[in-house]
Amino acid sequence: MTASTATMTAVERDATLGTEPAWLSDLNPQQRQAVDHGSGPLLIVAGAGTGKTRTLAARVARLVGDGQVPERILLLTFTRRAARELVQRARTLSGNDDARRIWGGTFHSVAVRILRQHGDAVGIRGGFTVLDESDAADLIGLVRDDLGLGEKGRRFPRKETIAAIVSRVANALEPLSVTLAEQFPWCVADADDLRRVLKGYRDRKRANNVVDFDDLLLLWRALLDHPTVGPQLRGQFDHVLVDEYQDVNTVQADLVQRTVAVTGSLTAVGDDAQAIYSFRGASARHILDFADRYPSATITVLDRNYRSTPEILHVANGVADDLEEAHRKTLRTTRPSGVRPRLVTCRDEVAQSVHVCEVILDARERGIDLRDQAVLFRTGHHADGLELELARRDIPYVKYGGLKFLDRAHIKDVAAMLRVLDNPADELAWARVLRLPEGIGPAWSRRIAAAIGIGSWRAGDDSATSPLARFIDAPVNAPPAAQPVLESLARAWRASIGEELAQPPVAEQLRQVGEVARLAWPLRYPDASARLADLDRLSALTSGSALRSRFLADLTLEPPAAIGDLAGPPHLDDDWLTLSTIHSAKGLEWRAVHVIHAADGNLPSDMALRDKEGIDEERRLAYVAVSRAKDELTVSVPLRFHRRRYGLDDDFHHGQMSRFLTPLRDRFDEAAAGGPDDEPEQQVTAAAVDALLDDLWDA
Repeated sequence: MTASTATMTAVERDATLGTEPAWLSDLNPQQRQAVDHGSGPLLIVAGAGTGKTRTLAARVARLVGDGQVPERILLLTFTRRAARELVQRARTLSGNDDARRIWGGTFHSVAVRILRQHGDAVGIRGGFTVLDESDAADLIGLVRDDLGLGEKGRRFPRKETIAAIVSRVANALEPLSVTLAEQFPWCVADADDLRRVLKGYRDRKRANNVVDFDDLLLLWRALLDHPTVGPQLRGQFDHVLVDEYQDVNTVQADLVQRTVAVTGSLTAVGDDAQAIYSFRGASARHILDFADRYPSATITVLDRNYRSTPEILHVANGVADDLEEAHRKTLRTTRPSGVRPRLVTCRDEVAQSVHVCEVILDARERGIDLRDQAVLFRTGHHADGLELELARRDIPYVKYGGLKFLDRAHIKDVAAMLRVLDNPADELAWARVLRLPEGIGPAWSRRIAAAIGIGSWRAGDDSATSPLARFIDAPVNAPPAAQPVLESLARAWRASIGEELAQPPVAEQLRQVGEVARLAWPLRYPDASARLADLDRLSALTSGSALRSRFLADLTLEPPAAIGDLAGPPHLDDDWLTLSTIHSAKGLEWRAVHVIHAADGNLPSDMALRDKEGIDEERRLAYVAVSRAKDELTVSVPLRFHRRRYGLDDDFHHGQMSRFLTPLRDRFDEAAAGGPDDEPEQQVTAAAVDALLDDLWDA
């Protein structure tokens, strides 16, 4: 390479050498149009399986290749994994390691990074702690109890309900009165008391120097309006790119618009037909109304599907065609024709479970491994009967959409011990830690908290000794049975603080608090050995975190969905089936997909039928479900639902096929399971029982 070409951008160099930039290779015309877009707002409407990630990564690579300063590119995603993948792909395509300096991450992780730098401007002190959803609900519960609202002699909203109300108000930026009337009508009569809880919760967070997920976005938004910090933040990025734009809520859409106000250079990628998270405050309106918000926007539609066979796409297009509002597109593919999707009507839920297992095993015998198959359902309990049948047939599986890793009690114990180190004012973390030892209940916990100043000390108060320092420097008065764990805790914290503010590696801090767990958990949990094994899995997550605060923020903002997420590579002979809610399956794909409980009342859910927006979202869920399939799609519809699922009687109600599928029956091969073919065997069995009883009665 000559000296002159060494200083060229990648685009200039490729032009000089007569070659095409790497990021344009293997792109179709619509993808190239998106990647080559100049300045101004761009919306890429990317249908299911149309190469969204490849296109967005290529656009990032093109910006870096053009010589854009990586630190002035902001890439917003909804998972850390997506951010890492996009940045790595951009590095590879651009051939420039500087791409790793892009500001890439989730909305919440970027907010944490900004608040660590500028939090003082909005009253957030350094060392603040981020509460996860369950911790936020617990703190709301403390405020609720302090106000005596659970003792009014009538039902008052539970802490989880109040937490959902708080989040809805914040994410949708809508008044409490509107939120209650439209989303929580049974709570309208408690509006005044709920306002007291919300204000008490806000004050408690400030006193504890903690923030919840919603605060992160609202505080970032406040910083953008700050007279000093705001102009700096609004001019910090030359290019903003947003993945999965159909999933943004009102605050996130507002943050994006304010951030690009100076340059106007925005690339948003998404698919309105996959907007399925309204329960989190997201709204399809933001992607549908993109051109209204950004009048100069260019809209590019990606409709060439690289995932599914024509027969599967024929079903997916049919489901989406009846959406009330949409960016219209018809997915097309260059893949050859495959097997027609199957629509199976089952006598009842039991017959459905039996049939699905038979189809899964048949596909396995034909060369489709279990790990290349998935069973999808609207809500978690829809898989209960299937799980029993899978266990009976020795079919291994992993289920997504259940309890998160961080929600497990022992993992919260570890996180609380580290949180106290990061923020000694964190009242909630202290409450959990002090209850770890044997013999310490609520009364002793309050006594110790008062003795070391929990609740009265504030971060940044140099005139008083922090509760952490008091705990470490002098033994606390506690029951004898608790002393070994408390002494171990003091040693662990002392070692984790280090000397002269030099913090030991996060893995070493985790090892230290792990010693406390080894003493406390056998007396606290009956399955302590299994829980202790999770300490090693937690250690594996520390590799990317140089600081404890970063590790805690990452663990809180996007915890592993399940223990299986932390497992190493499987053995060569390992194989397992995926069970997943449709919400958890978005963005994934399998060779064979089995959609179960495709009956009205389940899909669509009967809770979503009160307005067209609810029905549209359920239709989008159905679209997401069927479009996960690459080669084979089976949809099962139970015709009877037993009111007592595991009872011995035959009390049931009839079901009917999902309204989303009924007009598309000609696009399926239809079959029945557990129907008339089984009746002769049942009649023979019943006749044998009758004959036996006749003999007994007549004897």
